[in-house]
Amino acid sequence: MNDAANVIAVDHTGFAVSSLDEAVRFWTGALGFTLERQSEMGGDFLHQVTGVDDPSVKTAIVRAPDGYVVELLQYSRGHQNGAVPSSAGSIGAAHLALTVKDIHAAIARVEAAGWKAKGSPLPIAGGPRKGTLVAYVSGPDHITIELMQPPAR
Repeated sequence: MNDAANVIAVDHTGFAVSSLDEAVRFWTGALGFTLERQSEMGGDFLHQVTGVDDPSVKTAIVRAPDGYVVELLQYSRGHQNGAVPSSAGSIGAAHLALTVKDIHAAIARVEAAGWKAKGSPLPIAGGPRKGTLVAYVSGPDHITIELMQPPAR
């Protein structure tokens, strides 16, 4: 008997943000994602699905050049709901890894948009991703993104 949850695909990644407008500007302007749509929802549906006691949420769907979807959510009482830890090593902390052509140019773009590099880009020393340059960046809502530049072939 197979007790797996019958997962067939990863659909999207969602991030709660303090300002939907600023988040959309960052993801589309600095990272090159495309804004697909924006909407609002709330009421009992929102509470029943998420367990969040919040009357409404504004959402935006942005799409990466390869088609991967990120959902941005601005809850009306977001600041009252708490925040994620600022350390990438904290229990429950998560990150999204993005493949970039030029990690230094990508860091410059995200820093110009108000995000900060958590360290310097370094190559992975061994294994299947040997030579891939990696760096973490973090934004004002403590969302962490890992930038990855594969080695030249």
